[in-house]
Amino acid sequence: MTTPITLQIPSCTWNRPIGLGWDKPYTVRYPSNIDDGPWHGMPLGGFGAGCIGRSSRGDFNLWHIDGGEHIFNTFPACQFSIFESTGISTKAYALSSQPPEDGTLQTWQWYPASSTTEETGKYHALYPRSWFVYENVFQTDLTCEQFSPIWANNYQETSYPVAVFVWKAHNPTNAPITLSIMLTWENMVGWFTNALKSPQVQIRDDGSPVYEYQPRLGASQGNYNQIVENTDHFSCFLGRVASGEPVGEGDGSWSIATPKHPQVEIFYHTRWDSVGTGADIWQSFATDGSLANNQDATPADENTRLGAAIAIRFTLQPGETLEIPFTLAWDFPVTEFSAGINYYRRYTDFFGRNGENAGKIATTGLLEYQNWRSHILTWQNPILDREDLPKWFKMALFNELYDLTSGGTLWSAASEIDPIGQFAVLECLDYRWYESLDVRLYGSFALLMLFPELEKSVIRAFARAIPHSDDYLRVIGYYYTIGADTTTAVRKVAGATPHDLGAPNEHVWEKTNYTCYQDCNLWKDLGSDFVLQVYRDFIFTGGQDVEFLADCWDAIVQTLDYLKTFDLDGDGIPENSGAPDQTFDDWRLQGVSAYCGGLWLAALESAIAICDILTNRRGAENAEKIRSQKSVYQSWLQQSLPIYQEKLWNGQYYRLDSESGSNVVMADQLCGQFYARLLGLPDIVPNDNALSALQTVYDACFVKFCNGQFGAANGVRPDGSPENPQATHPLEVWTGINFGLAAFLIQMGMKNEAMRLTQAVVQQIYDNGLQFRTPEAITSAGTFRASTYLRAMAIWAIYLKS
Repeated sequence: MTTPITLQIPSCTWNRPIGLGWDKPYTVRYPSNIDDGPWHGMPLGGFGAGCIGRSSRGDFNLWHIDGGEHIFNTFPACQFSIFESTGISTKAYALSSQPPEDGTLQTWQWYPASSTTEETGKYHALYPRSWFVYENVFQTDLTCEQFSPIWANNYQETSYPVAVFVWKAHNPTNAPITLSIMLTWENMVGWFTNALKSPQVQIRDDGSPVYEYQPRLGASQGNYNQIVENTDHFSCFLGRVASGEPVGEGDGSWSIATPKHPQVEIFYHTRWDSVGTGADIWQSFATDGSLANNQDATPADENTRLGAAIAIRFTLQPGETLEIPFTLAWDFPVTEFSAGINYYRRYTDFFGRNGENAGKIATTGLLEYQNWRSHILTWQNPILDREDLPKWFKMALFNELYDLTSGGTLWSAASEIDPIGQFAVLECLDYRWYESLDVRLYGSFALLMLFPELEKSVIRAFARAIPHSDDYLRVIGYYYTIGADTTTAVRKVAGATPHDLGAPNEHVWEKTNYTCYQDCNLWKDLGSDFVLQVYRDFIFTGGQDVEFLADCWDAIVQTLDYLKTFDLDGDGIPENSGAPDQTFDDWRLQGVSAYCGGLWLAALESAIAICDILTNRRGAENAEKIRSQKSVYQSWLQQSLPIYQEKLWNGQYYRLDSESGSNVVMADQLCGQFYARLLGLPDIVPNDNALSALQTVYDACFVKFCNGQFGAANGVRPDGSPENPQATHPLEVWTGINFGLAAFLIQMGMKNEAMRLTQAVVQQIYDNGLQFRTPEAITSAGTFRASTYLRAMAIWAIYLKS
């Protein structure tokens, strides 16, 4: 611990002066949508374990402890603080530049924020690691590195509910310096669960369904804090008196821990008033860096909230360096969907299910953090060392993975049918349902490339859902937003591919199609999206898992048969109905469309390729039936290919659709062609046509749309002007669609254009307060829609093609 340490922060982090605000951050487009403001930092915590977030001003403010639910709120008692004595002067600061706004902890001194003329330090983030570098306040060179054990192809530690904080202190002066580092934490056991067991669902102003969520914040009765130590480690366990009932959502424990070391004195206080003045611990800490060593495990009464504190004090001689880790762990083993529908989290496969293992998880972090960090570097360094990739791209590539932690992520315990559990990420916080299939056509590249077994588990869940039906009638929200007559539709038709895998207030994986903005049974892209993702996942996980294809085969047949029923004129291609019936669900397409028609053609090619694989495997069952199915798909494809060309090609690009008469250049018109070439399938359009269309898209939707400042708009006229200035989706810049388009540009040999487009979008996100809450859409007016969006992880498709 006393070996001199060289701080190695990668040169490509997203960084910001500590506490420096934004002059004009993006704001939300619709009042009902979530807009937490720009103070978001990298989340900490494992996939599906719940997570917390700490912003660039040093406060812990994101609490995704309850699976699928969002709480953005600073609890000031959860904080690091520093005491420093040089022998001449002393100072002590809690390391958030934002003092409490509720009048609590009035005796504490809060870290000074940076200004435009003087920095007090810098925050850096490169997921899953982030750093605080403190400058111009303390004499000591002081940094804190934060991370959780997340690295590619790791299906164990990546699930752990733990955050590691590695403090590095160096004395650059000619005199000794005494430092004390204090971690305070509030006992929040029991807070993170919905007090409303049957939440009411309503349709809000943007047409999407929302349900009431009422966490039990501050409900601390029965909570207690207790010191736990052995010869190597010192920790404080934050628990709750057992009720005698089975462990439920919100039940569990927290732990803060640090190792013992001969150079270090450890102080503690297990029961201080976390919403009082703070004097009960600050008075002693600010005087000499100590605490009263108060040990009181008395449970809290109804009106009491409890804080715990650990402080370590040491003296650094001139030139001396010390590294000190802290860990924070939590153990909330149960995720509850609707009342009584409980799932255990993946990490419980390794730590048990009684909710009392936060201390064990925290000490595991102290023992393993250096090994964990080594695994992270081994994963990341081959990418970070690539000189052909610009720094801004490497920054965004890793930081966009934040959504796998904080996107309301679920990862269930293993079962016989799901040997590594089931996995799911929300479409976004505003559209709170899981794994929207049209969105993950783009956004799942990250999961596919880094955690392929989790990716295949999601697709298997869709395959299981396709045969099922649900006849419950629901109001369709789109018609509500346009003031039309109320329209209802059944929730799920047998054979239709569901839009999503359900919402956290019902039964995820079992009760699908939660969204009711449109009737998803009528969508013309979902079936194709499913088939394409099945074949893609097979190809990009080695092309050997034929069992995966077999598991999905019946669902492929059912969904393509179902989709073909929308070919009302018998030309081979399902027609769009005039209602928004695809991923651009506020944009009307009529007849054969470039977007849905192209996906249909690519899906047929994929299904034909899957037929060949399944019939060629040894001992293939139903080989003749599969060959017969192949001939059906070949006939559909043979009929469809010329129709697509005849109805949509205008000599320069592919028309939006065959019946609306629109001359709009749709940015994503050839997503089907991109997927066909990605999967090594025959082109669905001639190469010259694809190149012409792509060049037109780049010129009209990007270069001529606001001079390329924001990215590519979804759909404008060839001169870059809007067809309808009042339109919503056509004039939005969708982050994930742009990243998918950039991957297509690279595929077609236009890498410079791809990187210029990508850079424009990345700069809009990371320069304007949208970091770690990347939205679906931004506008030229500086507004956004749908934060923390799944589709943006399509940036990994760019890396795949680079």
